[in-house]
Amino acid sequence: MNDQVVICDISDSVATVTLNEPTKLNPMSTQLQVRLREVLVQLRDDKSVRAMILTGAGKGFCAGTDLRSTDSGEQQSRGQAAADIIGRLLHPIILELRELPFPVVSAINGPAAGAGVGLALAADIILAARSAYFYLPFLPKMGIVPDAGCTWFLPRLIGPGRALSLALLGERLSAERAAQWGLIWECVDDAELLGRARLLAKQLAAMPAHAALEARRAFAAAERHTLSEQLHYECDRQRELIDGPAFSEGARAFLEKRQPVFGER
Repeated sequence: MNDQVVICDISDSVATVTLNEPTKLNPMSTQLQVRLREVLVQLRDDKSVRAMILTGAGKGFCAGTDLRSTDSGEQQSRGQAAADIIGRLLHPIILELRELPFPVVSAINGPAAGAGVGLALAADIILAARSAYFYLPFLPKMGIVPDAGCTWFLPRLIGPGRALSLALLGERLSAERAAQWGLIWECVDDAELLGRARLLAKQLAAMPAHAALEARRAFAAAERHTLSEQLHYECDRQRELIDGPAFSEGARAFLEKRQPVFGER
């Protein structure tokens, strides 16, 4: 699958999806959002894909929403036009990423700004190049709230105090500090980013096919459950999963002192 604004390459069960408007730092234009969702839907239904890398071409990951895409016609306000695009394109992309039946690695190769932050954080594992940074200009520069799920992801990953401060101050959060705060898994040298992302993606691709969805759902359930409720949730999932083929293969591999080989998803 190839397209001018989004490139997708599949190799060894790993899909690498690249935002591809490098001269503009890959803004979330209407065209890019439409194509990105198309790619995600195609990958969701491709049984050969077991992991995905999301990255940007050139020196930036994603510059956020292309402000030109919020221009309205004569029949609606600019705010209404923007809300329509957000609801029709941006929200489905974030939700699609969170529901993909395989793990997703974000490889942040440069600035992630505005909606680009939410896009990055929708992945399961986030790597960032040392030159990368995260930037939320919404409130201090434009008087609008962070979107693309930023207000949902950030407090859960770094705590409400730091999330609120980032939103209000609009300071750039370096990749190194993001790693220190627990926002990302790892900060690596720029030249090592894609190699490290591919290594992790291949490791993730070897897991049971349902592992990513089970992990996301378990931790999401913990956010709304008491400890007692979550213990019941864990027990219910074990009741079903232990009777499944992945556990049987894992147990056999353990006893036979070999790596497990899990079936297709």
